[in-house]
Amino acid sequence: MTTVALDNLDTLNESFRTAHPREVIKWAADTFGDRLIMTSSFGAEAMCTVHLASSVKPDIKIVVVNTGYLFPDTIQFMEQMRARFNLNIWEYHTRNDPVTWLTIHGEPDPRVRQNVPACCAANKDEVFDRAMKESAPAAWIRGVRADQSELRATMKQIQWNARNKCYAISPILYWSKRDIHSYMKANDLPYHPLWEKGYTSIGCNPETCTRPVTFGDGEEVGRSGRWAGTGKTECGIHFDI
Repeated sequence: MTTVALDNLDTLNESFRTAHPREVIKWAADTFGDRLIMTSSFGAEAMCTVHLASSVKPDIKIVVVNTGYLFPDTIQFMEQMRARFNLNIWEYHTRNDPVTWLTIHGEPDPRVRQNVPACCAANKDEVFDRAMKESAPAAWIRGVRADQSELRATMKQIQWNARNKCYAISPILYWSKRDIHSYMKANDLPYHPLWEKGYTSIGCNPETCTRPVTFGDGEEVGRSGRWAGTGKTECGIHFDI
């Protein structure tokens, strides 16, 4: 691991503004060594970032948050990718029993959530915070893109994340869906199996959290099927608070 001054992030980010994501990841691997990790949901287009990172650092620790409400297809997809690419996946689980949590919190129908923020906080954000605390990375690669939400449009490719006390690295921040598709096609990478059924962004399985998109949904950024009609755009793991 080399020592690089990170006291001028604006200059560093400007130098990477038009760089290929692999260059950003290579810099991060050289800079942070084994204290560089990444997170993945193994969602619709997740294999783009996973492949980019693992092609630079094959043994990179991939943190996966299992909320207890993931699609069975997601778990199967993750295991297929683990075997195919020999991925170093570390799965962190919610401490709650999924059925018991629903009962205690007055959620009578597992297909929907009456209180989405409470479920995210208890079964995703807590798990993510615990995983990051236990991993104690110096830097963390994430697969966010600027065109996905207002919050993500404010992000930088390299920025200090006070919440997790590490640098957040967003190598595909400025890539478009076309860029993602081109990379995946060129490298023969699979989309999540639900992608072909209209699920362009895939999280937990309640219909209030993830549903397929249809014409007219405003699917300009691929996330209109997440928390549709609620005004919610983030589960919370990318909030720097």
